Amino acid sequence: MLTSIPCTIMRGGTSKGLYFHEHDLPAERGLRDRVLLAAMGSPHLRQIDGVGGAHPLTSKVAVIRKSTRPNIDVDYLFLQVVVDKAEVSDSQNCGNILAGVGPWAIEQGLAPIAGEATPVRIHMVNTDSVAIAHVATPNGAVEYEGDARIDGVPGTAAPVWLEFVDVAGSSCGSLLPTGNARDRIDGVEVTCIDNGMPVVLLRAEDFGIAGDERPGELEANTALKTRIERIRLELGAPMNLGDVSKKTVPKMCLISAPRNGGSITTRTFIPHRVHESIGVLGAVSVATACAIPGSVAADIAQVQDTGDEQRIDVEHPTGFFTVDLKLRTEEGVVKVERSTLLRTSRKLMSGEVFVPGSVWQR
Repeated sequence: MLTSIPCTIMRGGTSKGLYFHEHDLPAERGLRDRVLLAAMGSPHLRQIDGVGGAHPLTSKVAVIRKSTRPNIDVDYLFLQVVVDKAEVSDSQNCGNILAGVGPWAIEQGLAPIAGEATPVRIHMVNTDSVAIAHVATPNGAVEYEGDARIDGVPGTAAPVWLEFVDVAGSSCGSLLPTGNARDRIDGVEVTCIDNGMPVVLLRAEDFGIAGDERPGELEANTALKTRIERIRLELGAPMNLGDVSKKTVPKMCLISAPRNGGSITTRTFIPHRVHESIGVLGAVSVATACAIPGSVAADIAQVQDTGDEQRIDVEHPTGFFTVDLKLRTEEGVVKVERSTLLRTSRKLMSGEVFVPGSVWQR
């Protein structure tokens, strides 16, 4: 007999996933993961027996609950359901799925409406950090339609402004986890950074490519993928992430000079597929690296020096991503005070997802 679970399918930024209230899922982690794998249809390349979209960007889950923390509205746990393996990972945040958490929380009665725009304070469980989602709530309800546009999503929608105030080092322990703005590994220079997402920046030219190739072309380059993965595995321990062979972090980002009037061009391995755009927190980390003297990004990025506040346009395969940073320098060390960026979200379906009853009894 099939078992039904209340859920909502939402687009958050350039990702899509299932949003659950924590109390509707099993408390035991192993059982919960089996339920989510069955709901998505993993492991299967097309996820044909579930609601997943056969791509990492459309096989994501948000688990949300009312928070008991002071001055926090909700706790948000992000889970990546692997498409072709029976794996569910909580090793990273997802800033795109985060864009749907505020609207979902308001509609579920977990955060009170506060006027034309409602700030929802969100504790990101994966990294024990806080984000504030500013959600449009005219006329006392969440508004999904509007004029805001983000690259990678057709049409327009209501804006969701995401503000990150304490995400530097949230996964690795420090903004520059190796202690250096630049390291050398496997014969190439890299910058390891964590401003909400652990990212390794590498110059595309060091791998004999231009850096503006289409994602499919890069995914087909077996030698390139093998070398990038070898570097990723070697940097797990230096970045305080341990053995990353079964983790989705760090992300590996090839960088090159901007092509379309932005600050820098990116192609991001997440970690084995190439992102069709770039993740929210990945973009924040890349933008931050552009502002750090001595990083491999600082050599390439075209950023106007405006002091402590900078706007950095991160180019990606389907457009660009604008990140506003507020920085300060203490004794020659760059500190991040705040990162802000624009996302949109849309509710696609609200109802029940069904999984085989046998999954609950294994």
